[in-house]
Amino acid sequence: MKNKIVFSLWMVFTAFAVHSQSGAAAAPKTRWFTAARFGMFIHWGLYSAAEGMWKGERLRYGNNYAEWIRYRNRISKDEYGELARRFDWNRIRPEEWVLLAKKAGMKYITITSKHHDGVALWNSKASDYNLTKLSGTNRDVIKELAAACKKHGIKLGFYYSHWVDWDHPYGWDHNKELTGIKDEDYDKYWQEKVIPQLRELLTNYGDIAMFWFDMWLDYKKTVVKKEQLDQVVRLIRELQPNCLINSRIGLPASDPGVDFESKGDNEFGSVYTAHPWETSGTIAHSWGYYGQENEWKSTSQLLQSLIGNVSLNGDFTLNIGPRADGSVPYEGVRRLEDLGTWLSKNGEAIYGCTGLELRAGQHDWGRITTKTAGNKQLVYLHVYNWPLDKVLRLSGILSKPEKAALITASGKKPLKFTQNGPLTHLQLPEQAGDPFVSVVVLQYPAPVSLDGEMVAESTFGGFALTGANVWEKNRDFKLERYDGLRPTRLVIDKEGMLNWEVYIPEAGSYQLDLSYHNHSKEAATVAARVTDQYLEQQLPSSGTIVAEPHQSYTDEFVDTRLGQLRFPQAGFYQISLRAVPGAGPLYFNRIWISKTR
Repeated sequence: MKNKIVFSLWMVFTAFAVHSQSGAAAAPKTRWFTAARFGMFIHWGLYSAAEGMWKGERLRYGNNYAEWIRYRNRISKDEYGELARRFDWNRIRPEEWVLLAKKAGMKYITITSKHHDGVALWNSKASDYNLTKLSGTNRDVIKELAAACKKHGIKLGFYYSHWVDWDHPYGWDHNKELTGIKDEDYDKYWQEKVIPQLRELLTNYGDIAMFWFDMWLDYKKTVVKKEQLDQVVRLIRELQPNCLINSRIGLPASDPGVDFESKGDNEFGSVYTAHPWETSGTIAHSWGYYGQENEWKSTSQLLQSLIGNVSLNGDFTLNIGPRADGSVPYEGVRRLEDLGTWLSKNGEAIYGCTGLELRAGQHDWGRITTKTAGNKQLVYLHVYNWPLDKVLRLSGILSKPEKAALITASGKKPLKFTQNGPLTHLQLPEQAGDPFVSVVVLQYPAPVSLDGEMVAESTFGGFALTGANVWEKNRDFKLERYDGLRPTRLVIDKEGMLNWEVYIPEAGSYQLDLSYHNHSKEAATVAARVTDQYLEQQLPSSGTIVAEPHQSYTDEFVDTRLGQLRFPQAGFYQISLRAVPGAGPLYFNRIWISKTR
């Protein structure tokens, strides 16, 4: 604990806990995965030829995932199989996908070897309902992709839909929630198709880096049995001991059969997680090719998704959906080229990196990644929003850097900086280092010392004390996140106390402004205290605001000036707020602390 100016607390509190990166070290076979950080997902199959349309009708039931068209548009097996005629084998070159991944800076590829439609991409002996047979070709896309990955140094993984299969008579489709299925019948599917096809993939295509299964529920909520999953795990461990298995096999990330956690589709990290994990995300909206697609994500959005995950110890697996002729839509190619250009310059801030033990997202200018190089620690500041005053404010690192530099296309440009306790200010040039995300690298002589409790300094020079960065609070106060109408707020429904740790950079007077909503017609009471100084105020009912004319009404959050506090010297302070709600809950938004001018 650092030396701090403190005061007596009025209550017993629950200490804020920062998610630590000091968990168990990753298993040796996952080290390549946690170093790679960025990979490609490829959704390609019979659905690619339908392009999200069937007989003039768009995909039904709303989600516009083109790979679901057979099930959602109720297409017969025979008619669906005829889509294979639309594949142009003179133009399909899997090596081009590998080259595109390599150009984008990706380190691994996972392809949908069999999706929910039950159609294998290779000439499976376990099922004639495969792309090779249906197309009347002798091509094996999986074999060609495996050869190209080996040639270009990209690791290969297979997506395999084990739970859902719309082809096999005893495979699961969601309509069986209505009709039911006997366990012994489902096991016939498992033994006749799943196990033989997995064996083919594990024995015919060289080293396989991972199997990506796609059961987004715990197996206990499905027809699948634990012994069936254990059978799959044993088979993989026997035939390819170094092959990784993801959690969407239907098991928790803590299960010994799981090597890394796969979050939900397009679900990104929110806290630092010690074990290996990844997000699979789309470059647009649909996973399979959708001819009506118009929801392409921007390069900045994709970069921030990658950086954000790495800052929390995660990977990002970005999906493309090629057409039936193998081509990748222009918009997707452009995004991947932009990502590759950025990584060719800034890749050192991604590959082999993890995050710091600071609150996730506490800096309003961007995110932080880090790694060690020899006996040095490198800390990378990913700047999403170039500060107007050209001062980058870093909070929470107590160590002093040896040097700082901005990464640019022409090399690293040294930056001047000042250190004041846990606050580091870097003087930036007028021109950002990159049009998408600029990277500043700090070098420290040894592993850094951190303060993960303090409130970060804002880009605007003040400090926002919120329910998300509170150090101590009543255990049962609920934090409700921004819902599109109301800001993130702490629901105070009984008398209680909030405490924050703040580092005041210089002595002087600071003003405190409170933002709140009072549900009750009775006034609430708040009292702010630092050392022996005390500010108290009554908070009247704040009523309602019209968010959109004739459409929506919501709680009004109002600002009120609590007053001024004087800090006799620079240093750490504990700032407390005692709150007594009226007859209804008090919604606390923030306290803003800024130096009096």
